[in-house]
Amino acid sequence: MGREILKSALMAVDEINGSPDFDFEITAHVRDPRGVIAEYHTVCDDLIRNVGVKHIVGCYTSASRKQVLPIVERTDRLLWYPARYEGFECSDNVIYVGASPNHNVLPLVRYALDNISRHVFCVGSNYVWTWETNRVTRELVTAAQGTIIAERLLELGESAVGHIVDEIVRRRPPVVFNTLVGSSSYDFIRAFHAATTAAGLEIPMLSCSLCEPELKIVGPASSGCITSSAYFESIRLPENRAFVERWKARHGDASSPSVDGQSAYVAVYLLARALQRAGTSGIAEVRRAAAGYHYNSPQGPVWIDGENNHCVLTPRLAISNAQGQFDIFWEADAPVKPDPYLSQLDVAVRLSRDESSPNAPHLRIVK
Repeated sequence: MGREILKSALMAVDEINGSPDFDFEITAHVRDPRGVIAEYHTVCDDLIRNVGVKHIVGCYTSASRKQVLPIVERTDRLLWYPARYEGFECSDNVIYVGASPNHNVLPLVRYALDNISRHVFCVGSNYVWTWETNRVTRELVTAAQGTIIAERLLELGESAVGHIVDEIVRRRPPVVFNTLVGSSSYDFIRAFHAATTAAGLEIPMLSCSLCEPELKIVGPASSGCITSSAYFESIRLPENRAFVERWKARHGDASSPSVDGQSAYVAVYLLARALQRAGTSGIAEVRRAAAGYHYNSPQGPVWIDGENNHCVLTPRLAISNAQGQFDIFWEADAPVKPDPYLSQLDVAVRLSRDESSPNAPHLRIVK
């Protein structure tokens, strides 16, 4: 996934440098921490102290972001963070371009509660993304008089998923919420598919992180997963069709952009527009210039909320198909203001009455 983010960011850099709309060029200084968490601080320190970089686009996991956060705050740099994340953070030195929990977790859980079951089996990584996502899920499910049947965690990268799959087959929960990260998730999905198929079970799986390149990695077992995301390759907007065409011309017809890669592409464009408007690379000036600027991105209109440095995005729900793509079946009528601390959420209110619920009267099918 880190490589997907890099590919998308460099694509945006090349487009900007070749565009007459910009009177400057961006120089990309690439560092590869190789997924080793401690290395993120080391390479970030090198970029800032030895290269003089002011703006950094990167980090996929929250663990890596939290390694970078202290140094960008201490040296007053700006991290443009592209990935979806668990929320409950706000820094003056981070622009959060990916989805907040009210963009992905809330619509997905509400859909499950209204349309599948109020009883959920959770499986995830022993990691902040799962901890916070499960906490929010628990509050929503409890408010709907439902139950968390189980909460099973694996260490990051753990491939021994058999005991959890066996428990699912034995207990037959009505729905499984998968917050596993990376290869652990791929192993689980394959084992889950094989075991439930052999047992003649049809148990829906929910995810806030699965994307098109991962569907290709997992293979046919990934079909049928209900996923919440602000971006899918199948979005039928002119901006996305043009983006996907350019992407495939660059990386091959068999490739697909990922949601976090697309967000890195958006991040570079938001940065470039802010640099142009500010007339300087200074952090305070760029941050002010970036706030509120509307960009018609591949995923639709995106802009930065100056109150919390998170992006306004359009939530969507889709189901994965056998062709390694997603069929979108719901999207919000308009972009949704970020609420990283879920301060606007009242779990005491009946979920189906909330206007952002996929089961609300403004639900529309995207064809």
